[in-house]
Amino acid sequence: MLKFIVALLSGVIFGLGLIVAGMSNPAKVLAFLDLAGQWNPSLALVMVSGIAVMIGGFKWAAKMPSSLLGLPFHLPNAKDIDLKLVFGSAIFGLGWGLAGICPGPAVVLVGAGLQSGIVFFVAMLAGMALFQIGTHYLVGRKKI
Repeated sequence: MLKFIVALLSGVIFGLGLIVAGMSNPAKVLAFLDLAGQWNPSLALVMVSGIAVMIGGFKWAAKMPSSLLGLPFHLPNAKDIDLKLVFGSAIFGLGWGLAGICPGPAVVLVGAGLQSGIVFFVAMLAGMALFQIGTHYLVGRKKI
């Protein structure tokens, strides 16, 4: 039960951070991405702050034998930049640039009942399903 409460609290804090920072506002995100027009650099501070916090968090976690709840850490260990990473990043960036929404803010928008968030969220789930099907049939990996 404690694991559920910590996960719920973490999600609420993350969602509130997205709202306060304006990351759940597609217009603000698109203004940040519009380098040739009315560029709004305020979200760069949000990104740099998030990176700084996570660097500290990863360094702290690397020194700990387990989480505060006694659960094992699952830290990333991949260091290779491969075609899959580049292609996936490009698709993510394209979707973010077209819609002004990425997965975290999409959940916030769904929670707020906004149609744009719901449409994006459904499209995101469909894309994830297509990836799984394509990986299964085209590459031969059984991820389904």
